[in-house]
Amino acid sequence: MKKLTIAIICMIILSFAVSIFLYPDMPERMASHWNAKGEVNGYMPRFWGLFLMPIISVAMLLLFLIIPYIDPMKKNIDAFRPYFDGFILLMMIFLFYIHLLTLFWNLGYKFSLINSMLPAFAILFYYIGILTENAKRNWFIGIRTPWTLSNDKVWQKTHMIGGRLFKISAVIALAGLFFQKYAILFVLVPIIISSIYVVAYSYYVYRKAYYPKEVKELLKKKKPKRKMI
Repeated sequence: MKKLTIAIICMIILSFAVSIFLYPDMPERMASHWNAKGEVNGYMPRFWGLFLMPIISVAMLLLFLIIPYIDPMKKNIDAFRPYFDGFILLMMIFLFYIHLLTLFWNLGYKFSLINSMLPAFAILFYYIGILTENAKRNWFIGIRTPWTLSNDKVWQKTHMIGGRLFKISAVIALAGLFFQKYAILFVLVPIIISSIYVVAYSYYVYRKAYYPKEVKELLKKKKPKRKMI
């Protein structure tokens, strides 16, 4: 983990260094947001356009480093720590990549930002699927619903189906390259549907496992006692 942390810190320092180096060449107001068609529809001052993403990267790295120590179930995180560390590295690379795309665009290089981001989203979603399949019950990482957090079996079943859905979402996101007009929908729709489904599925698994027992116990309590004549 120490080598990984050092590598990520170096990447963040590089992002700050690139931003400082390019500061004089950037416009006063930098393009910072694009619509579904890939057209710029949002701007921010030069300072924030250059340094917001590196600052976010620092904040996220600190959060990721703290999570394993403050989670009440930190021993469970240790069980899948290599997958979590891989996710941290991939997320930092993803943020750095988005930062570079933004800088290149504002330097005057025109390209399809959405098409450039689709492979990155696909890789990220697919790895999240791998992480989800291997995650053990904890309070910060994974599909955290009242039902998954209450039982290991419900957690495991939900995360197995959730992992598959994230992988499928990754493939669908990549397919958006062939439908440029609707590319953003290939990213958002599968993830939204998958998120709603896994929440509902976790409830279904929990009720299927525990509802019959609850009903039997309730019936026993309400069952009237026969009076002896």
